Amino acid sequence: MKRLRSVLAIVAVGAAVMAFAAPAQAATISFADAMSIMARDCGADVQKHCKGVPLANNAVGQCLVANQAKVSPVCLQTLAAVRASLTARIEAQDNVLKVCRGDANRRCQGVVHSDAHTLDCLLKAASHVSKKCNAAITNAGWR
Repeated sequence: MKRLRSVLAIVAVGAAVMAFAAPAQAATISFADAMSIMARDCGADVQKHCKGVPLANNAVGQCLVANQAKVSPVCLQTLAAVRASLTARIEAQDNVLKVCRGDANRRCQGVVHSDAHTLDCLLKAASHVSKKCNAAITNAGWR
């Protein structure tokens, strides 16, 4: 029974993650969107099981996990999907200039060498930048 529950949870989380990723949009969500989604799907659970818990340092998420036996399945699925998406966004932000290095070398010659100037150049040259680089910029939340 535990194994079946685990398999169902994994399938549900996968479905929730897929729901966040629209084909022509970023595969990640913003922190503001994450808060809205969590409020929508977990608001009642937070009020019931985590009232008064501070928002800082993911304390509410930790509280929901600590009380997962009492938290609604929809909230747990949403929490997992939101965490996965935010983790992907942070990773994209950390790696975007590595992914776009070749495009930057080709398209941004003469630009002051700084992350901000390079990113600005890549954004302006979006129609001439590789799909991989454009996807990395979008997933980082910078478009």
